[in-house]
Formats: sequence, C-alpha cells, structure tokens
Amino acid sequence: MGITSGSLFRIGELAKAARISERTIDYYTKLGLISPEKRTLKNYRLYSNETLSTLERINQLKQEKYTLDEIKERLDRWKSVSDDTEMTEKLTKLEIQMKQLERDVKELNPLLSELKPSQAREVLANILPKGAACIESIQILLNHFTSM
Repeated sequence: MGITSGSLFRIGELAKAARISERTIDYYTKLGLISPEKRTLKNYRLYSNETLSTLERINQLKQEKYTLDEIKERLDRWKSVSDDTEMTEKLTKLEIQMKQLERDVKELNPLLSELKPSQAREVLANILPKGAACIESIQILLNHFTSM
C-alpha cells in the first residue's frame, strides 16, 4: 500500500509507519509535539504525512539525547521559521550534525594533545580542508541571514 503525500493516517497506521506505539503517539499528541490534521465523524484522529516526518525528526533528536522538552522547543522554533517540511527537516538534521561534531571535537582534544607534533600536523592537514569548507558553508548561511 503506497502512501501519497495527501494521505491521512489513523493512529494505528501512523504508529506502524513510524515504528512506534500508539501510546507514544497519544503521549506526543498530549505534549503538543504532534497534532492531528483533522477528526473523522466518529472522532478518530487523522494525521498527515508531515506528522510522519515530524515523528522521524523526533526520533533523530531523541537518539541524539535531546529531552522531549528540548525537542518540542526545537520543533516549535523551526515551525515558527517556516511551514516548509523539507526546510525544517534540513534544519533539524543540520542541528543534529553540529551537535555530533561538537561532541567529536571534545573527544578528540585530549587525544590530539597526546600525539607527536608531526602526527598532529598530519591529522590537521587531513581535517582542515573539510573543516574550512564547513566553516565557509556556515559563513554563507550567516551572510545570507545578516543581509536580509
């Protein structure tokens, strides 16, 4: 059964598609992390495909050890910026990657200090071009927003 972008899910279908329990969906709905698109005449909640994307982002953020309160804050922040699901997914992914990078750098610092100077130079020579490209990308974003 293919699901098109216009499809609406009943709670059981959403739970199956997101690979989480119906109880978790109820809990996230009560917390305001997700909300039904509409209700049927029999009062069944119907959720959109965007809700499935939001559940995937919630799962990613949970794996990165964000609390549900922090996740709600981030989702609210991205929603206030744009209703574009693709953009909010990319912003969430970027935030997760930056958090992971921050952790990796903290873990590397003590290890780098134990290297011989020639080894440290070699490591940095391999990392610097990619790091510079990353910094340049962030500068492009910052310049775009500061010029508005």
